[in-house]
Amino acid sequence: MSDTAGTNKEHWSRAEIAGKMNEYKQGYQRTPSQRQMAKELGIPRTTVQHWLKREENIVADPTMVTFLESPVGVVFLHRLVVAAHFVITLVGPSGIRLVCLFLELTGLDRFVAASYGPQQKVSVAVQEAVVSFGQEESGRLGKDMKRKQITVCEDETFHPQVCLVAIEPVSNFILLEQYADNRRAETWTDAMREATKDLPVEVVQSTSDEGRGLLRHVQEGLGAHHSPDVFHVQHELVKGVSLALASKKRQAGETVAKKAKQRKRHQKKQERYLNGKKDAQHLVKLECKIKQAQEQEGEARKALETAIEHQERAQKAIQGVSAAYHPYDLETGAARSAEEVSAMLEQHFTELETVATAADLAKRCLDRIQKAKRVVVDMVATISFFSLVVQAKVEALSLPPQVEQAMYDHLIPAIYLHLVSEKTSDPEQRHTIQRRSEQLLIPLLKNDGPFADLEAEEKVTIERVAQECAQLFQRSSSCVEGRNGQLALRHHSLHRIGNRKLTALTTVHNYFIKRSDDTTAAERFFGVKPRDLFEYILARVDLPGRPAQKRSRPRQTAYLTRAAA
Repeated sequence: MSDTAGTNKEHWSRAEIAGKMNEYKQGYQRTPSQRQMAKELGIPRTTVQHWLKREENIVADPTMVTFLESPVGVVFLHRLVVAAHFVITLVGPSGIRLVCLFLELTGLDRFVAASYGPQQKVSVAVQEAVVSFGQEESGRLGKDMKRKQITVCEDETFHPQVCLVAIEPVSNFILLEQYADNRRAETWTDAMREATKDLPVEVVQSTSDEGRGLLRHVQEGLGAHHSPDVFHVQHELVKGVSLALASKKRQAGETVAKKAKQRKRHQKKQERYLNGKKDAQHLVKLECKIKQAQEQEGEARKALETAIEHQERAQKAIQGVSAAYHPYDLETGAARSAEEVSAMLEQHFTELETVATAADLAKRCLDRIQKAKRVVVDMVATISFFSLVVQAKVEALSLPPQVEQAMYDHLIPAIYLHLVSEKTSDPEQRHTIQRRSEQLLIPLLKNDGPFADLEAEEKVTIERVAQECAQLFQRSSSCVEGRNGQLALRHHSLHRIGNRKLTALTTVHNYFIKRSDDTTAAERFFGVKPRDLFEYILARVDLPGRPAQKRSRPRQTAYLTRAAA
């Protein structure tokens, strides 16, 4: 570098300074002339003197100063500060002030400005870099992505402003997460079209609650099938039946305890009376009271047993609604027709109505049962939709009859049962479903099985289509409900989530957070591993400046001393 170029440079970055000082220290050992070394480096001597004095004035361990002022140390410090912002404010739910506290507690505030102002600039730069990464990667990966049909889970959350959230449940990729003025169908449709305009995807199904705006958006705006969320169906039944029956059970239990207490009180009186002066007439009265109390206690216990029976029947029926809403029998793996599912659901709802009537529940409870029952039509329609789409996908492969039948009877059910087992919380039930899934695959793995004569590429294609078929049935929008919960926690701690912060959080979810298989949502959605998000940020966010000189603290006013003087 020439003298002129070095002299006229207005701003030196920390990395450049560290590099020049490293060259200076190495050259000074062979040429112990400050003036000569400054000339060789193309830097004014006064600038070199300023850098040396600044390094000497850092109040820290000399070894640490030497390291953090070296080129390697500056790179490490840069990575550490950016990582602190990324992890604490974007991956984690905290704010900038915790980053400042982290820098102070680690002693790094002697090397980098740790006050709120400089760190707030870094935070903004990190968010902007994350947003740019998401936009660039979505466009880049979308160009080479194969066109596919997808299901979306949609819901709104409130901060209190309306936030529209849509997630592709198979990959858990967030397609849409933005604030809107309202949650009308037109707003949803416009937002989804904008979110998917550069993606080669076709939304064929949406799983959500029964909100009128969402229903009209799915059916008219997207022209897709609406799949009801079984959780909301069960939620209505729990609110309408389970809570009321639990209340009756609790009241019956309190009555039993009350009557038992009365009986014991009369029996104690009888014991005291028998040990003292005996009056035949009074003894008869006590015996009558004890007998009456025993009868009342017996009636109360029968009422409690009835309440327990009603509660167990209702709970079993509600669980039965969930168990019936599957395209395959979880015990055998056999396909279920729409008619079979309809009959099973009707049976469970009839049982709930019978229990509610026998328990003499209020009219509002019966109304909730009817409200949930209206969704049965859509649940049965979803089974039919699933069967038709699976049939179309399989027939499009033009497979031999025995291979096609093996897909229907074994491969698709096995994959579906495996997916269900991964979401089942009960260990025993999970292992049972997994064993059945494995049993369904056994005939396909034999040397004389239906897939034995197929080429490796054909098997890959068949398995991919089978997975698409099994993943098509989405009966829960839990992924979007969970995301809404995460956003609510962040909003609670930060009090406000701006548009840029919300977009950055979406990008972190899609391109950074990984599952146990070490894949991000973007990799699962696009089928290609995206670039490294953190390295992208690191290349675009500068290390903040050095800390300002410590100012003297203002002297506190001593009011009592001054008054005494």
